[in-house]
Amino acid sequence: MRTLDDIYEEYDFLEGDDRYALLIELGRELEPMPDALKTDATLVRGCSAAVWVYPTDTADQGKLHFLADSNAAITKGIVALVIAAVQDKPASEVAQMDVVGALEPFDLKSQLSSNRTQGVPNMIALVKEHAARLASE
Repeated sequence: MRTLDDIYEEYDFLEGDDRYALLIELGRELEPMPDALKTDATLVRGCSAAVWVYPTDTADQGKLHFLADSNAAITKGIVALVIAAVQDKPASEVAQMDVVGALEPFDLKSQLSSNRTQGVPNMIALVKEHAARLASE
């Protein structure tokens, strides 16, 4: 998975529909999430499209690893941005991280409709709660 900085470098260079195309491409690059993991328990509440996030902690060094998916292409790209911000980082780092701040350069609120971004805070909260739980163990 690309780093958030690498993604932003490309995103910043693009405009309009090309940014949407990049988000769709990022969504396609997500590690596949098996359908068996797409359950009510992994569903992120508050999203206009269905979004699933499943933590698969790596045993080494308490790093976080997530599988995620959505049934909407652009939403899946936004999910990929959130995942790129936290993927394979130490849980203690993510628990303290300003994920919203890390995503600010993308200016998603002005680029996308509020329907597309309304579930982002819930997804970030889920990721951070999981990181905090793992960091405290």
